[in-house]
Amino acid sequence: MNPPVKVLAFDVFGTVVDWHGTIAREVDALDLGVSGNDFATEWRSGYAPAMDRVRKGELGWTRIDDLHRMILDEILERHGIDLDEAARRHLNLVWHRLGPWPDTLAGLERLRSRFTICTLSNGNLGLLADMAKNAGIRWDLILSAEVFRHYKPDPETYLGVCDIFDIEPGEMMLVAAHRSDLRAAAACGCRTAFIERPLEFGPAVANDVRRDPAFDLHARDLGDLADQLGCA
Repeated sequence: MNPPVKVLAFDVFGTVVDWHGTIAREVDALDLGVSGNDFATEWRSGYAPAMDRVRKGELGWTRIDDLHRMILDEILERHGIDLDEAARRHLNLVWHRLGPWPDTLAGLERLRSRFTICTLSNGNLGLLADMAKNAGIRWDLILSAEVFRHYKPDPETYLGVCDIFDIEPGEMMLVAAHRSDLRAAAACGCRTAFIERPLEFGPAVANDVRRDPAFDLHARDLGDLADQLGCA
């Protein structure tokens, strides 16, 4: 029998906040000559390859803020967009200003009433703190790949959360909208909850939100997860 869950660790980009919609709106407002939807997709597509360069040792440990800036500079050059340093810095910090999904704030508060809730994101600590303050999210603790010097899906991230709270892996549940993240957590013995985010990649991209029996729970949103976990 599994031990009772004590800690809910949340993926953030896409699960808790709407990265695509926020970035698309800000880029459209800048009128850069590229659609906000396309720009957001292109920026995010560089995310995993950039982290892999760190994981393979091609780059030393690099914060996500700095990886985002590297990718941004490449996109601007590719599209021939000329932005000065101040404008580039402001645009790069859009990741600090990502807006929550409509169910996020109420859902997290319900879950927080019964469980310890924390982030487990590849985003760096300053980014996550700014994002939480901007969005009005109250975490019990902000944890990041930066703490463990490993990016998800390295096992050091999931097991690092368990070590910080001095709990067994089965007492931690990862909450995420990404199957690869959940599978990696499950391989470490952690519990898993899949959250449907059909619009994570924008309205033009179909996102697979079908139920997967490999995960402990499957929820439409964070309110539904709170219902399933017996939160008031």
